[in-house]
Amino acid sequence: MVLPYPDNKNFEAACGWLMLGDTASALSELGRITGAHRLDPVVLELEWEIRSKSGEWAMAFDIGERLVQAAPERVGGWVLRAYAARRMPGGGLDCAWSMLHPAAERFPRDFLIPYNLSCYAAQLGRLDEAWQWFQRATDLGGKAVVLGMARTDPDLEPIRNRLRGEERASGTETPD
Repeated sequence: MVLPYPDNKNFEAACGWLMLGDTASALSELGRITGAHRLDPVVLELEWEIRSKSGEWAMAFDIGERLVQAAPERVGGWVLRAYAARRMPGGGLDCAWSMLHPAAERFPRDFLIPYNLSCYAAQLGRLDEAWQWFQRATDLGGKAVVLGMARTDPDLEPIRNRLRGEERASGTETPD
């Protein structure tokens, strides 16, 4: 949906404030968006980003929930909800896993779901499972892309040696 005037200007202003690091002003601008436009997935995604930058993980989780309810066909809502679930009070890795795992069947061609499940499994100490999800992510997203993401992802530290072996085997290794 394209936001009508003046909501489009408020959205742009919120984006600008967020780029400047002023989350309070960004939220203020989002608050000026009217009616049903506040529930547009693009607006909700921006609000999620603002809340996450502010460390408001419970609120970010609620926004992720609204995203999944409003647009269950969009991968982003599922990923954002799980990301916030991991960090919110009372959440954690098991919670994030349970929020994201159903999306693996719903989005069988998207690499971000198995990539994130790989991260969660690695952090939970389920290393063989983490490696299986990582392999699925590379099959879907391409080795160069996924290995590039994984290279600096601290969540994948428990399987770092396997990642280095994969980089060597695929010729995508970079010097340390």
